[in-house]
Amino acid sequence: MSENQSDLMKTGTTTVALVCKDGLVLAADMRATAGSLIVNKKTDKIIPIADNMIVTMAGTVSDAQLMARLIKAEISLKKIRSGFEPNVKESANLLAGLVYGNIRRMSMIPGISHFILGGKDSTGFYVYDIFPDGSLTLVDDYVSSGSGSVFAYGVLENGYDSNLSVDEGVNLVVKAVNAALQRDTYSGNGINVVTITKKGVKKVVEKILNTQLTI
Repeated sequence: MSENQSDLMKTGTTTVALVCKDGLVLAADMRATAGSLIVNKKTDKIIPIADNMIVTMAGTVSDAQLMARLIKAEISLKKIRSGFEPNVKESANLLAGLVYGNIRRMSMIPGISHFILGGKDSTGFYVYDIFPDGSLTLVDDYVSSGSGSVFAYGVLENGYDSNLSVDEGVNLVVKAVNAALQRDTYSGNGINVVTITKKGVKKVVEKILNTQLTI
């Protein structure tokens, strides 16, 4: 995630989501940058927006955080008004609309935010890719975002199978994000992995990497 105006389109992060046979796996690195400066080494880029839904964030930090807060509030209001648990498709469309409006608002700093939304409802498990322009894509296998995605995709293309279990998916996303951590300077410092299964949303990996060198 980047706060530097000259690097706004270089969404410095690596996030990954997998659709497995028994649930979903989402992962992200833990580095926040301002240009070439690392400003935070313990950034949690996987945010719960409802009991049954989470998003990964990439892009300009302030806009990504604002959009995450807004969608969380809108989902809560919708649940109060309707009395029903939020639907993943409706929530994804709502977030896409927020992102669409945000990127087209006049501002000194363009509001770049890229989300991957994962969730479950009464009809199944779903992953949506919400691109910075507000477009929305239903993902039926895997997706990655951020500057490290090119490295993550190399691992995912080789290792993904639609019959993967969630446990196997966790191992794959760790390998995918780690590939980005090794080569992408805007991704690093650690990894968070969250699963969504019939049992609910659960953080299964939170590993901080020590990159300090000694001589």
